[in-house]
Formats: sequence, structure tokens, C-alpha cells
Amino acid sequence: MKMCGDKKIRLKRVNPCITCKLCKGYLIDATTIRECLHTFCKSCIVKHLEDHNTCPNCNIVIHQSHPLNFISHDRTMQDIVYKLVPNLQKYEQKREEKFYKKKGLPKPKQTEPEQQNGELPTPKVDSNPDCHRLDEQVMICLECSASHMKRLPRKYLHVSSYATVTHIKKFIAMKLYKNVQKHKDVNMI
Repeated sequence: MKMCGDKKIRLKRVNPCITCKLCKGYLIDATTIRECLHTFCKSCIVKHLEDHNTCPNCNIVIHQSHPLNFISHDRTMQDIVYKLVPNLQKYEQKREEKFYKKKGLPKPKQTEPEQQNGELPTPKVDSNPDCHRLDEQVMICLECSASHMKRLPRKYLHVSSYATVTHIKKFIAMKLYKNVQKHKDVNMI
């Protein structure tokens, strides 16, 4: 039964959004450049950045000397790809197992082991003060419409998905005013 409002979309319509511009295949280990938010397969972008320091899609300079430090695993995009492309995840896991077996290497442990029912286990609370590095990360684009305010050095922020608007306001206040108490003066739309 089709629910009201549901609309089927053909995979070929979303293919440009879930394929790597370098290898032309579906995104595997989706990795996003923090500066411009373009996404590629991890192996493709790492190989590209061995010889270049720019995004292969828009040519923006990622970083002069260490571009690999400014790319991030994009778990959300990879989940979307695996949900949209039937059997891709199974195929990729089999291919990876075959690779490690052929090389005689132990397969690295998953960073997020799945339980028997396919769900991820509940993360343990850690006393690590830098605990949000392991959270799912989101990219936020900051654009200033006020002409009297100075611009931030970077247009995009890479933050924990648990960050609130107040956290971001305090960050901006520290960068612009060097005073966290001025976060109330920062308006976000």
C-alpha cells in the first residue's frame, strides 16, 4: 500500500549525489572535504591528495601542506548510499574480506561493531574530556550578513551533532569578540 505523500524516485536520479566524481562508482568509505563539503571515496580522495592540495571538484585549496588533515569520514552519506543501493554493503564487505585474505593480513576490527540484530550498541560513557570527537560530526556553513562584523577565517565549522545553537554562538563570540559572554550579541538565522 502506498502512503499519501510517498513518492518513488528512480536510483538514476540520485546517482550523481551518491557517486564519486573520481572513480565514477558508488561512494565507498564516503569522505568529505571540510572546506567545500564535496564527497569522494576515501581511497580516491587520499590518492588524489598525494599529488594535489585542492578539491578535485571545485579546485579550492584544502590546505597548503596537510590536506589529509582536513577530510572527514562522512558516515551519514555512507549510510544513505548503502540504503539506496541494494547489496552494496554486503558486496563491499565480501570484497574487503577477500582482499585481506589474499594479502594474508588480519582484517582490522570495525570501529563500531554491530550486534546480532544489526543495531549498533549503545556507546559507553567515557570520562575523556575530548569525548565529542567520536560523535557523529556535522558541517555548518557560516555566512555573515552584517557588513560591520569581521569575517571568520573559515566559512565552515566541523562540530559534534550534539552541539547546540548556544555552543555555536559562544564559539563565534570567542572568535569575533574574544569574549564568550558576548554570545548574546550573536544572532543566528
